[in-house]
Amino acid sequence: MDLSFVTEISAPRSRDDLPAAAPGTAFLAGGTWLYSEPQPTVTRLVDLITLDWPAIAVHDDELELAATCTIENLCNTSFPDEWTAADLFRPCAESLVASWKIWHTATIGGNLALALPAGAMITLCCALDAELLIWTADGGERRVPVDRFVTGAGRTALAPGELIRSIHLPAAALRGRTSLRKIAYSPLGRSGALLVGRVAADGFALTVTASTVHPFVLRFPVVPDPDVLSRSLSEHISPDDYLTDAHGAADWRRHVTGVLAEEIRRELE
Repeated sequence: MDLSFVTEISAPRSRDDLPAAAPGTAFLAGGTWLYSEPQPTVTRLVDLITLDWPAIAVHDDELELAATCTIENLCNTSFPDEWTAADLFRPCAESLVASWKIWHTATIGGNLALALPAGAMITLCCALDAELLIWTADGGERRVPVDRFVTGAGRTALAPGELIRSIHLPAAALRGRTSLRKIAYSPLGRSGALLVGRVAADGFALTVTASTVHPFVLRFPVVPDPDVLSRSLSEHISPDDYLTDAHGAADWRRHVTGVLAEEIRRELE
């Protein structure tokens, strides 16, 4: 779709080239959502691709992904054998309602910034304790865990003029065992609930997304028994936190979240 209200396109080559924050500015990475519907309030695009950030960097203690790394790039890259949780990358990508053409263009940073409840890159990053490096409008930077970055459906912790520079996944989480469960109204439909469990040296973590308005990560020192897990879901996620839309009613999402959580618990115990 044409963005007919855009009057300026900025193509920065370095951070110093980034234009000052101003109303009507949108950061462009893959553009798969930006170009999918009218954007009457957008008058300036800042093309992040021209910054030419390295897409993927493997370090001893972490995996660093540029915000502009595409989903295709993530899924088609080989990682160290001990990073067993890297097997989660492709199933999370396949949980998106997206063709291979979208994978080729859509970026991980864009999926995070869009903050849709069914954003599976959000699920992936929360499940692996990822942190975001954010460039602030005043020239500084800050770090935010992904499970605190998404604050609601379509809402994030980004302040005006801020952008996601990179995503950092710790090696300790990447060495964990994982299990993913998804359910939707139709086989290829948008996720009604998308859960990931992870067992690592720091214990058991259950990430709940898609069924809720923002991600929830429940942590336990060991894999809990069924009653403890069920009680924790009820205590940490209120009925009002479950989402109702065309892809699922809140009471259904709450029920299937419990069912999928127990399946994950049994698999990883």
